[in-house]
Amino acid sequence: MNWSRTLTVAKTDLKQLVQAKDFWLPLTFLGSLFFVFVPATLLLTITSIGDVAVVGQISQTLEVLPEAAKTQIQGSSPEGQTAYALAVFLLAPVAVIVPLTISTAVGASTIVGERERGTGEFLAHSPAAAKEIYIGKLLASLAPGYATVAIGFGLYSILVNLIVGPSVGGWFFPTLQWWVMILWVLPPFLAICLSLVLRLSARVTSTAAAQQASGLVSLPIIGLAYSQSTGALFGGGLYPIVIGAIAWVVAAISLSRGVRSVTRSRLLGVGGGL
Repeated sequence: MNWSRTLTVAKTDLKQLVQAKDFWLPLTFLGSLFFVFVPATLLLTITSIGDVAVVGQISQTLEVLPEAAKTQIQGSSPEGQTAYALAVFLLAPVAVIVPLTISTAVGASTIVGERERGTGEFLAHSPAAAKEIYIGKLLASLAPGYATVAIGFGLYSILVNLIVGPSVGGWFFPTLQWWVMILWVLPPFLAICLSLVLRLSARVTSTAAAQQASGLVSLPIIGLAYSQSTGALFGGGLYPIVIGAIAWVVAAISLSRGVRSVTRSRLLGVGGGL
């Protein structure tokens, strides 16, 4: 496989994505909403409440957390403990839902979009092999998701430490469990989701159909990724390592099967089936 041709395919897709402001502006707003605005509102509300009784009532919700999670909670005051629990445990979906949603939106149109733009024929007759085209499309779909994780996770970490840190004795985030979730548990689920979405994008005849079909496919995977990521944060120990290892195996199998979905005939608009 020629990595130069693969990277050329990926760079071309990313360049087109950057130029499509009507596409990435809403996705940027989505990331900002979940990584910055919603957490900031919730955490500032918790840490700035002056009514001790209200804070006490809110902190009672921590009782629903597993024992393994409750033993990790820091803070000497009810508001500090509540804010810590929100930041570390209950806002976990932002690290899962947003990158999966963004990469899915990009991947859904990456192959069928070539046919709609009339560039599928050019790509089909290019020197790049079908495998190189597939991997290039995969990288172009993964990049926005991982960029969202890197930027959003960094902003969220600074936000949490600035707002919650003074209540728990200093900067504490990200925790070890968050690093494991971000670097080990989330990536394979993202790869599994995209492997299925790219297969759909190669089969359908329009971007609208690809978006609808990818939504049906991605929702269960997002739910599964969310539940397993939350379990990784709550459970600790070997649980996240095992879950991540299983997900990586499934991702490898799904990606290897997905390579066959991109053929020159499909880029030309003929051929079907997964």
